[in-house]
Amino acid sequence: MKVLDTDVCIEILRGNAAVMQARSRTLDQVVTTWITACELSYGAANSIKPQENAILVNEFLATTPVLECNLAAADIFGRHKASLRQAGQTVADADLMIAALTLSHAGTLITGNIKHYARIPDLRIEDWIRGRATSGTSLS
Repeated sequence: MKVLDTDVCIEILRGNAAVMQARSRTLDQVVTTWITACELSYGAANSIKPQENAILVNEFLATTPVLECNLAAADIFGRHKASLRQAGQTVADADLMIAALTLSHAGTLITGNIKHYARIPDLRIEDWIRGRATSGTSLS
């Protein structure tokens, strides 16, 4: 399963050919999260063309399954937030929730923000914007 982060969804909405090609090439199921759906809806409402952008976002979300919160993701979120805090590192709660949902579904997060998400242990990451892949590091 490939889980699209907000920045990748925005690139798709903007018509980024490289990102759209990467999406069409993958054989895995492509989904996003409820957090990304919220961020996309906010971005549309806060834009210069809110009605036009809301239509684009809604059309996109109608074609992309949206992962809902689950107890496994909540547990992963709590454990990783505590570990990161103890290591003196932080990740924004929304991003950590996206990562936790991805981990709870044994997915790969598709994001342009590899450096940020690489702090999350065991998270598989691909960057369809720049064409890179990595995994999160262990907090020892």
